[in-house]
Amino acid sequence: MGITTSSMLVELNISVWGAQKLDKSATDTLTSTSGATRDAARVQKNLMAGTSLRKDIADYAASCRLWHNMRTLPWSDRGPRLLPVTLFMDYKVEANHRQDRFDELVDKFLGEYEHKLVPQAMDNLGDLFDKNDYPSIDELRGKFGFKMVFSPVPEAGDFRVDVGAKDLAEIKTQYDEALNTRVAEAMRAPWDQLHKMLNGMSEKLVESEGTKRWHDSFIGNAQELCQMLTHLNVTNDPELERARRGLERAIMGVDIDDIKEDEDARATLKKNVDNILSGFDW
Repeated sequence: MGITTSSMLVELNISVWGAQKLDKSATDTLTSTSGATRDAARVQKNLMAGTSLRKDIADYAASCRLWHNMRTLPWSDRGPRLLPVTLFMDYKVEANHRQDRFDELVDKFLGEYEHKLVPQAMDNLGDLFDKNDYPSIDELRGKFGFKMVFSPVPEAGDFRVDVGAKDLAEIKTQYDEALNTRVAEAMRAPWDQLHKMLNGMSEKLVESEGTKRWHDSFIGNAQELCQMLTHLNVTNDPELERARRGLERAIMGVDIDDIKEDEDARATLKKNVDNILSGFDW
């Protein structure tokens, strides 16, 4: 199965109103009274000072982007990322749920914007408040967005251009080379995720007794990564699968309570984790 049939491209675009405004007058006053040059400082106003609803939307958008990145592989410098087809249904269901939640937060924000949030900001900004800084509801609605675009991974034969056979062959060759480079770069991501997980576990397992904070996520995160890597290994790299299975075996049957209380259990797990780290060319 090639990359064009095992994966698709998905682009997630989430926009959130920044609610920031440069106050030139306050900047000039600050630099002048401080004896500083004009480019030494900038007074950037938080137009929603004293309120949290806009920040709640921004924080939720950030968590959605993180979720998206954890389930996809890098493809281009910006824009689309590679989504394994085996994850498509789960991804789409969860993305739809997240879009609904995003829209709920935006509707709540817009519903309180004029009669509650702007007056609160006026109280908190004091002399920095300027009503002209605030967009209308219609303008503001357009500053929020949650959009997904799915598309196939193009093949070299997909070119629709009227060029000579020699030029077309050269274009296809260049595309194939670029495709191979992108696939290689994409496949670095799951290797890096696994390496980071193993290093973190190894370091945690030798922390001094007084600094240890053990949480269920210590094992849970490793289990989740093992499951995710079965999808993210879109090229069926046998070495990545061998490393994944090594971690899966290392944590199989391990209970977080044993890790908390049993030094031998910690030592055994660390040995198994370190064996995986030393067994591959990361």
